[in-house]
Amino acid sequence: MMTTTTLPLARRAPDHELAVGEPRFSDPQLAELARRDGDAAAWHRAAATIDSLDAAVRAAAAVDGPFAVGLADARGRVFLAVDRFAVRTLCWRQIGSRLLFAERADALAAVEPAAPISAQSIYDYLYFHAIASPRTAFEGVFRLPPGHCAWFDGRTLQLRRYWEPRFEEPARPDFDALARTFRSRLREAVAGELDGSKPGCFLSGGTDSSTVAGMIKDVAGRAATYSIGFEAEGYDEMAFARIAAKRFGTEHHEYYVTPADLVRSIPEVARHFDQPFGNSSALPAYYCAKMAREDGVTRLLAGDGGDELYGGNARYAKQRVFGWYDAVPGVLRRGLLEPLLEGTPVGALPLARKGRSYVEQAKVPLPDRMQMYNLLLRLGPAEVFTPDFLVRVDAEDPLRQQRAVWREAGEASALNRMLAYDWRYTLAESDLPKVCGATSLAGVAVAFPFLERGVVDFSLALPTDYKLKGLKLRWFFKEALRGFLPDEILTKKKQGFGLPFGVWATRHPGLRNFATDTLHSLAARGIVRREFIETLLADKLPAHPGYYGEMVWILMMMEQWMQGQAEARP
Repeated sequence: MMTTTTLPLARRAPDHELAVGEPRFSDPQLAELARRDGDAAAWHRAAATIDSLDAAVRAAAAVDGPFAVGLADARGRVFLAVDRFAVRTLCWRQIGSRLLFAERADALAAVEPAAPISAQSIYDYLYFHAIASPRTAFEGVFRLPPGHCAWFDGRTLQLRRYWEPRFEEPARPDFDALARTFRSRLREAVAGELDGSKPGCFLSGGTDSSTVAGMIKDVAGRAATYSIGFEAEGYDEMAFARIAAKRFGTEHHEYYVTPADLVRSIPEVARHFDQPFGNSSALPAYYCAKMAREDGVTRLLAGDGGDELYGGNARYAKQRVFGWYDAVPGVLRRGLLEPLLEGTPVGALPLARKGRSYVEQAKVPLPDRMQMYNLLLRLGPAEVFTPDFLVRVDAEDPLRQQRAVWREAGEASALNRMLAYDWRYTLAESDLPKVCGATSLAGVAVAFPFLERGVVDFSLALPTDYKLKGLKLRWFFKEALRGFLPDEILTKKKQGFGLPFGVWATRHPGLRNFATDTLHSLAARGIVRREFIETLLADKLPAHPGYYGEMVWILMMMEQWMQGQAEARP
């Protein structure tokens, strides 16, 4: 029987057939069949012609929207595919001549012989704060990367990327025409994601969520907005959410997350995911979705994707500054600046330290340079992990994965290569699983209008300088929506549902005790050095709670997930 569901991460055993999400078939006959008889019927018709990897690529490339599909025929051949951003996910595991597939990695790992947790994946988790596809937390269980399909002929599984972004910048852009098209595409995307139920969205007070809120009100005539706040200085954005709600006249709802909420909900949130997941915004996103569900909302719209499509992350401007070093003549770089700043005492002088740091970082090529602030690497893997654990992993493999993804963007501009890179590592591996996991736990469906094909394709044809003009982030986006969005939101710094966990963990006894007990339990597993955990909790966290709180969080979420797995496998 074909499995069809609305919410991601549903717990079910592997099946011979699975189709989830909201696929949009470009073939008119398949689209009509899906409308009349359901998506499952259309997928069956499409799969009837697949007999090779090339045919699988053609079938997957002809479908838009969020989807995951797995179909096995009577001969044991299997077709697998997920959407461009892996909004819906699909995992597989080969046991002998059988290829099993399911949405959840842990469902496949539970099939006998049970798959053990992978040491390499645990290392990857502390590196990425998630486990990036194609790996999962389990040995022999894999996740289909975004924009990929697979074909299993009964013996061998072949994977191929069926969608590769192509950046084509116009020679003579017309701002006014582009702005009109952009606003129209956004409106159409939002309208296409409304299903007739109570229209609502997340509202952080940032540019993207405020845009979605305003577009919902424009399209539907009403909008319910849901915001999360924190009683912690520097973390609360509720004032901006209220500005947007007032501007668009939304039915606005607020909830302030507390440290007690974390103690109560961390185990549930951690164990809802099918592998360790360290994005701390998952918990406030869950409370936001829970509030919406209790208010009668069954489908929320989210603003994820705007920063990665239109150049809104601060690191884009930072990396452009480092890129300027490439324009310095080589003879000046190698003959004067580098020897002077790196090879003489001059580089240690107070006024020269920033210059030395700049040169040291600018010399490192992308994407390696972006990992110079990686938390695990700055702490040192040998300081974090036990020696017995480290000998079981390849510490260089995560960077090899990142370099391979970086190369996929080809000859695009440096900024566009960073955007495409972030579509994989920021969106598909972190932000989208966060929102999908949080909303599914709350019992609410979610949609991402910024990832609708028309909006994505428009971004591919936008000039690089329109996304990052000098050092001005998402210049075109903001200028095109000036007058629609409040000025206060256009000029604010990006924040989102950032969680003040580290600050709270040093001030709230219940949360501090919960984190301490959880990390002591982790220390007994032989993965993380007990000495590191003790120093982290006793010295590092109190001294710099905002910085080291992140490491406490990802270790805590991993241990809570592992405890859940132990309970699920008696």
